[in-house]
Amino acid sequence: MLTFYYHPLSPVARRVWIALLEKDITYQPVVVNLNGDQHKPGFLKLNPFHRVPVLVDDGFSIVESLAILDYLEKKFPTPSLLPDCPKALATMRMAQLVTVNEITTKFGSLTMKEWNPESFEKTIQHIDSALKFLEKQLGQSLYFGGDALTLGDVVVGTTLSLSCRLGVSLEKFPVLKGWFHRVTERKSWQTTEPSHADFETWKRWVSLMVKRSHKRALK
Repeated sequence: MLTFYYHPLSPVARRVWIALLEKDITYQPVVVNLNGDQHKPGFLKLNPFHRVPVLVDDGFSIVESLAILDYLEKKFPTPSLLPDCPKALATMRMAQLVTVNEITTKFGSLTMKEWNPESFEKTIQHIDSALKFLEKQLGQSLYFGGDALTLGDVVVGTTLSLSCRLGVSLEKFPVLKGWFHRVTERKSWQTTEPSHADFETWKRWVSLMVKRSHKRALK
């Protein structure tokens, strides 16, 4: 059986969690408390970078969510979360990577609206350019890569779920807004969606990390 090491407030781990649910894969969940468990020797043997998620399959440890998603797709190909068409596959990959590189990396800035409003507005402008790109890639398709859910939707959807709660608006992107509603109505999203209290806890974590990083940079 697969063992899935995660924390329910980790947006990166949530990508894998949703894929496991969408593919109806049996797994053993292990919650890693991020108040120190990620630095314990046992966990560091699985991931020396002390981050979740980690997937272990018969002694084989996989780190990095995108690598885990690819592994699950190859080992459990049904139902498929990858499009067959080369162009559709490229569209899906672009959606994944643009989201990871241009939106997920801005979570810290999004939590600092009251502390640094100027930086927040610049971040919103940056994210809007990424959203414009994503809407173009979506086009008239129901999902990123075609008419069925893909790994691109999993990555984009889990990221935007938090981004919108942090102040990002989809009002200027009606196609993307419709897609977002369609995706987040799925059972896997509803099951894994953080409560308001959990979201506020995660937001405080991120804000605290950003402030600590900023203080170190000033020294």
